[in-house]
Amino acid sequence: MKILLADSNKFFAQSILNDWKTDDSTIEVITQLEDFILSIDRSKFDIAFLSVEFLFYKNMDMISYLNEKNPNIEIIVLCEAKSLPAAESAVSRGAQAYLLKPISIEVLESKVKKLASKLRQKSDSRLMEDHLLDSLLGDTPEMRKILKTLYKIAPTTSTILITGESGSGKEFLANTIHRLSKRSEEAFVPVNSGAIPENIVESELFGSKKGAFTGAVADKKGLFETASKGTLFLDEVGELSLATQVKLLRFLQNHEIRRVGETENRYLDVRIIAATNQNLQKAMEEGTFREDLYYRLNTFHIHLPPLRKRKVVIPRIIKYFSLKYNEQHGKSIQNIDPAAQMALFAYDYPGNIRELENIIEHAIVLSENGWIRLEDLPEHVSQVQTTSPNKFLTHHQDTSIKSLSQESPSEEIESLSQIEKKHIIKVLDLMKGNKTETANKLGISRATLWRKLKEHEIDLDD
Repeated sequence: MKILLADSNKFFAQSILNDWKTDDSTIEVITQLEDFILSIDRSKFDIAFLSVEFLFYKNMDMISYLNEKNPNIEIIVLCEAKSLPAAESAVSRGAQAYLLKPISIEVLESKVKKLASKLRQKSDSRLMEDHLLDSLLGDTPEMRKILKTLYKIAPTTSTILITGESGSGKEFLANTIHRLSKRSEEAFVPVNSGAIPENIVESELFGSKKGAFTGAVADKKGLFETASKGTLFLDEVGELSLATQVKLLRFLQNHEIRRVGETENRYLDVRIIAATNQNLQKAMEEGTFREDLYYRLNTFHIHLPPLRKRKVVIPRIIKYFSLKYNEQHGKSIQNIDPAAQMALFAYDYPGNIRELENIIEHAIVLSENGWIRLEDLPEHVSQVQTTSPNKFLTHHQDTSIKSLSQESPSEEIESLSQIEKKHIIKVLDLMKGNKTETANKLGISRATLWRKLKEHEIDLDD
């Protein structure tokens, strides 16, 4: 852990530096504002303790600046009673909390230990979600290419268009892009464009002024404003009317919106990720989707193949949903009989991952004695024509559903430590050994990456 302490009281700062004893952490002390800026530009920090006199420098908000330079930093403001309003304002702008002076080193060290635990949990959670992403996408050349692109574009602010059939995992992918971006601490706002009635879609997206129309009894913030500084996921973007498409295009051009009934524009910092299961090329030819909007949305295009095109991933998804619904429904599924295995693999899943999830929940609810049987599956799945058992096992030995009938899910699932090690090595490989880039992609600090390299005995040249 790398910690920054910025306080103009030189005696206090020096005493903290001299007596600091917290394991696995280093502390840098700053007492001048000019040195503070240089230090932020030069180093990455996990935790920062800032006295109120360091909150602004030449009218620049240091809370925002720190968060920009260190997206995952935890900021604690140090204040006296008379400066409490300034500390509270800092919390509203992105600081995590404030501490009232006088403050002992024991208080600071205790706070660091708690924040360190929080940061480790956040790091572990990110690694687990990345592992889940790998599992749900599938280990095929096409999907590895998608993952490589995703890791490159996630940290940017570029607009992304995700296409694919309904239920193929577009929202999950968009959420992952947001989580891997510098906006991960801000809101991810998903919107089903096709589910909003046409007569209120503009007010829902862009907001409205009191009295703008019948029923507008107060000023209303739209979903764009709700996603301020974060990511707005516009699902089924092809369902938007041409009039709404014009307003979306205007936002993509200048990042401004106008609430219904207002005459002034509002500037917003929002990243747009759009998705659709429609053929937008055909929609443009038919005049139902604007060509200029398409090219604005299509800065980066990710197409998710349907589940039937990546069946190798089906066993992993079944294991994941089995664990999820075992806990939810108080079951303990440890086996799937061979006939059910083949039916699950042979079925083509027109509803993709969403349909497979529903099928597994259905089967778990009906299951008995820890087994999913053929009769536990929905009728349209259980009656599908299956391949022979030998063919099934020959082509899918490594990841076949059969493994679930041989071992309990808890025995088969890798430990977090194993998952961490494999995923860190994978991202290191993608980043060609660059540890700074690897840490950024994993959403952890470089110091945390070094600690994990040591823990997992990953021996690489710097």
